[in-house]
Amino acid sequence: MVQLALLLVGMNAIQRHWRTLAVIGACWMLLGVVVIIDPLDGVQNITMHSLGALLMIEGLITLAAGLLAGRPGQLWMLRPAALIVPGLMIIETPWRNLVLISVLFGIALVVDGTLRIVATLLVRFPGWRVALLAGLLEFVLAILAFSPWPLSYESTVPFCVGVAMLLSGWAVVRTAQLLCRLPPDAPITALPIFRHQRGWLIPPLPASADAPRAPHPGEPRMVVHVWTPVASATDPVRRPLIDRYVAAVDQQGTVATGHAALEMPPDLYISHYRASEEDRTQSEFRQALHAGRQNDVPGRFLPNYAYETGEWCEATEHVEFTRFSPERLRQFWEAYRRDATYNLTNRNCSVVVALALDIALEGVLGREMVWTPLGRLVLHPDLYLATLLRKRAHTMTWTPGLVLDYARALQRVVEPAALSWPNVIRQAADHYRAIRRRSADDAPGAGQKTGA
Repeated sequence: MVQLALLLVGMNAIQRHWRTLAVIGACWMLLGVVVIIDPLDGVQNITMHSLGALLMIEGLITLAAGLLAGRPGQLWMLRPAALIVPGLMIIETPWRNLVLISVLFGIALVVDGTLRIVATLLVRFPGWRVALLAGLLEFVLAILAFSPWPLSYESTVPFCVGVAMLLSGWAVVRTAQLLCRLPPDAPITALPIFRHQRGWLIPPLPASADAPRAPHPGEPRMVVHVWTPVASATDPVRRPLIDRYVAAVDQQGTVATGHAALEMPPDLYISHYRASEEDRTQSEFRQALHAGRQNDVPGRFLPNYAYETGEWCEATEHVEFTRFSPERLRQFWEAYRRDATYNLTNRNCSVVVALALDIALEGVLGREMVWTPLGRLVLHPDLYLATLLRKRAHTMTWTPGLVLDYARALQRVVEPAALSWPNVIRQAADHYRAIRRRSADDAPGAGQKTGA
């Protein structure tokens, strides 16, 4: 979360406040220590109640944001429910059950650790052993959550949360120390925390290059186009989550991974393909997942969206941005396109779109008063979602499904309509009342005249 928040605020806004940032990181570490030691005396003073309250607040905010967006279906309710229900089980309510919440926490660690380990062993990117150790550490913490020894069920969750706070606080302190040493015209991506082990290097663009600003009529827009794997396959065999975020398989066993592209009309189009398109069987797809250089192949860049849709089909989803840096986006694309090499998991269409988003949105929330956007970011649930997606992509790779959710989350964070939470809640209430009115209008007998 720290990495993404710093990226969106930018170097120009944050560097002069590096001392304050270091103090915040130190205080966060101190709070982490308090969270760890608070339940050790057997009396729950602040830790669990505060955690429960925070979960409920974030869940309610996420629910309000979902109502505002008018998201179809019911799957979007899973995230607010996953926050509100544990919150009710932690705070002093009739549903309080610390044993169950500890077990659920352990299950979540096992699921996340399993996904991390499986993805790491499949992809084998540079530095994969460190990611493997992180997955094994999650299994150790899960064992602590399942067992009442050496930590009680009341202490397990605070211990894990406190350790996470210590690590993130230290990352903030270390980042603050490095900030003061960077030259004033350096981009925030020059910090070591942005040096990807995957080799996803962001070119050294100056921080002063075309700072993002509110758009004017006629100025360019940035549009992310996504072809989902299911839409790319012919008669696919449905596999929930897998065909949403990884690949879809049709009845003949052919694998479709989907596609992602980014456009800034009228003349910039980012779309990276392998030079020769070949259908892959499931066994060939597993072999191509390895991120090593043995799977590097020649690539090509398509000229524009019209050409791509003419060769293939219309994109499934579109996400539009109005606040970004056109000049930084152009500089990034000029640097990236010098090498057309394609790798299914380390240099693909989704990787370049995700990097382009990061470059174009750097500093988009930077203002003279830096703490206002930072405070909003800390309270914004979609920042946590975007951070989770980044972590999953760094363990596996960027896929069209991950890029689509990442772009949507960033759009809700950076676009002007999403910055004011009072407006979000107010508009969510208006949206809910509109749904109620439409439901009443659609009810049997609604709108029919009655006899006098």
